[in-house]
Amino acid sequence: MVKLILDCFGGDRSPDVNVDGALAALSAMPDLYLILTGDEAVLKGKLKGREYDHGRLEIVHTPQVIGCDEKPTDAIRLKRDSSMMKAVMMLRDSDDIAGMVSTGSTGALVTGALVRIGRLRGVIRPAFCPILPTMAGGIVGICDSGANVTVDAAMLRQFAIMASLYLENVYGVNKPRTALLNVGAEAEKGDDLRREAYSLLDTTDCLNFCGNMESRELLSGKYDVVVCDGFSGNVLIKATEGTAMELLKKLKKDIYSRLLYKIGAALMKRMFMEEKEFMNYQNYGGSVLLGCSKLIVKGHGSSNSVAVQKCLEQAYRMEKSGLGPQIEDALSRYEHYEG
Repeated sequence: MVKLILDCFGGDRSPDVNVDGALAALSAMPDLYLILTGDEAVLKGKLKGREYDHGRLEIVHTPQVIGCDEKPTDAIRLKRDSSMMKAVMMLRDSDDIAGMVSTGSTGALVTGALVRIGRLRGVIRPAFCPILPTMAGGIVGICDSGANVTVDAAMLRQFAIMASLYLENVYGVNKPRTALLNVGAEAEKGDDLRREAYSLLDTTDCLNFCGNMESRELLSGKYDVVVCDGFSGNVLIKATEGTAMELLKKLKKDIYSRLLYKIGAALMKRMFMEEKEFMNYQNYGGSVLLGCSKLIVKGHGSSNSVAVQKCLEQAYRMEKSGLGPQIEDALSRYEHYEG
């Protein structure tokens, strides 16, 4: 049985989507056990009349909620009875609980994970690794996407190793093609950090390193893992998502501008719907925090029930694959190991 905690408050659509996603995950994974943290009366009200295996779900009452506008250090110190911090503490103290999922405050979750839970043996700093779809029909993982604004070359190599193992074990990608985000494709491009990181990645035999990648190639399908510092990764993802959203808005506006375009769009409606689903980030789960001693998945604040279910599936598959021990073993083979 894989036991996970779901923080049911703090997201834009909580707790409705959390409860719906939890029940869908229980139905899809017969050996999944869920602990829901949050206001017990509210959660029981949402579960009333629903069909699910009562033996695989429990509620832990927490009267407080951490808001996204709260200072992370204050939140984890002053709101120990919040749905998120209760989940973090239970995860730390219970050997039989594998991981947790939250759609709440990113800052509070990262701070709580680092301060209360800790890292896997050998990990310098944990890193976020979200997944995006590519134009080739596959996926690409971006590591880091915001947990570490300042990094060094050794950290970038660890991000690459952790993300490659994640793509291989959870998504079945064979020998993930790994690239370093840079301002040019040539090996000598970039600042001292990027050049040093390139040298380290190129000599790491457990990686399928493919060199530098310019940001315009992110969704090309040429790479499975992109390694970067958290600042660049966050900008890369948001710029990519923002561009896609604005292009879709313009396409919709142009379609409605002429009758002929409307007729053409009606004939292509099914194709448009398929493309919309393909580009919908809700279908790809959340960002996993690679390198923590327990499994943590951060869902987008505006996650719907499908996204919550996908986040739970990510944590479930990571536990089933034994990802943590594999990361520890891989990192122990290289310099800058902190075991």
